[in-house]
Amino acid sequence: MAGARFVDFGGWDMPLHYGSQIDEHKAVRSRAGVFDVSHMSVVDFSGDDSREFLAILLANNIDRLEIPGKGLYSCMLNDDGGVIDDLIVYHIGDKSYRAVLNASRREADLNWIQERAIDFKVEISEPQDLCILALQGPQAIKQATALLPLEIQQAALQLPKFGCLHVNEFFISRTGYTGEDGLEIILPSDQAEALWSGLLKIDIQPCGLGARDTLRLEAGLNLYGQDMSEDFSPLECGLTWTVCWDPISREFNGRQALERKKIDGVQSRFVGLFLDQRGIMRSGQRVITSKGDGLITSGGFSPSLQRSIAFARIPICEDVDCKVEIRSKLIPASITETAFLSRKNF
Repeated sequence: MAGARFVDFGGWDMPLHYGSQIDEHKAVRSRAGVFDVSHMSVVDFSGDDSREFLAILLANNIDRLEIPGKGLYSCMLNDDGGVIDDLIVYHIGDKSYRAVLNASRREADLNWIQERAIDFKVEISEPQDLCILALQGPQAIKQATALLPLEIQQAALQLPKFGCLHVNEFFISRTGYTGEDGLEIILPSDQAEALWSGLLKIDIQPCGLGARDTLRLEAGLNLYGQDMSEDFSPLECGLTWTVCWDPISREFNGRQALERKKIDGVQSRFVGLFLDQRGIMRSGQRVITSKGDGLITSGGFSPSLQRSIAFARIPICEDVDCKVEIRSKLIPASITETAFLSRKNF
């Protein structure tokens, strides 16, 4: 379909690209692109204790969503403070919330959630026959809203960042995974093909996994299974900002382990790397610093910057440069922040 090259991705047949990964990347940075991300899992929470349950399930504080219509990014932690998954949860109505989970973590997430829900009055359900289309780029919202049902077009245009609306069968949020502005639309499967086709007819570029990965890497956005996992806490993944410590009475899962890590001191830094010479940094490559070896968690070629960039977990040190082992050669690299492109320039 649309010239896609498909690959296996967590048990799903997913488009790697639709002809040119570079063209797709550039389209999202300059105009608009659409991704089919229907492999992700949608889970709804409702009931008298839904808020109280999410308050202990998530490291970020669900109380920040005071009224329906907003979303919150958070990690869900195990007892050791490791990241079970990262997700966005939305307040969609009175005592009602919706979360979107990583597809590769669906079974583990649901088992963890259901085990901890036993003592709460909360109903957990997975709506079926849904598709998710992510529209991303500086022109995406303006172009796409004309194809939405008339009754939600104006509301979709006026959504704030991380805002959401749930009208009839459409759920729309102003979120994404590229660093660009845009909308993520959850809709019935039998209506998704018509919307997809309509978007392509107005010259919105179909995009695959390849462009999604380079876009999120440039924007400093973590990928589960590479940059974070159950073996590492948010404090070791550049996600300390997602942990809400107040109020101290909120005993979210993994809190005690995180507090111990704060007292003992985290033993690694999560950083960005620029390669100073030709070559491509990839996940799993060794990083050499003055305090020992680290590891690249995500890496690749940045179409926007025309050089190789990466995330790495390295020992605590004051180094501003390091070396990366690529094909048995040690290549100089510079240590920087993980957001390689300023969001004001997206």
